[in-house]
Amino acid sequence: MKIETIQADLIDEFSMFDDWMDRYEHMIDLGKSLPLIDSKFKTEDNIIKGCQSKVWLHADLENEKVVFSADSDAIITKGIVAILIRVFSNQSPNTILNTTTDFIDEIGLKEHLSPTRANGLVSMVKKIKMYALAYQTQLGL
Repeated sequence: MKIETIQADLIDEFSMFDDWMDRYEHMIDLGKSLPLIDSKFKTEDNIIKGCQSKVWLHADLENEKVVFSADSDAIITKGIVAILIRVFSNQSPNTILNTTTDFIDEIGLKEHLSPTRANGLVSMVKKIKMYALAYQTQLGL
């Protein structure tokens, strides 16, 4: 699925909820459906620095697409990383690197997070982009 379509779907999903408590509930539900990281990847190298809670993010390259898995010890953070994985997983490194994260602002996520969670969100996006850059280099693109 095209990354723009996934972003548009997320914006539509979040716009169905009138208040932020419902949106948080939806985020928590998304976190429950997160493709979990294999326990062997729950290492210090895969912890995202800058997050208030522990967040592990791992990426593999499959058929020239980056496939992410993650986990967190906090339910809201797990929901945040689930949203990001839904958008960026199964995309080419080039697509990931050239895609904006405007959808985050459009669903109002950043403005409804505590400053430390907002910093964590930025750190998650940076780590996703770093994986994409590494795989793009590996592919010689």
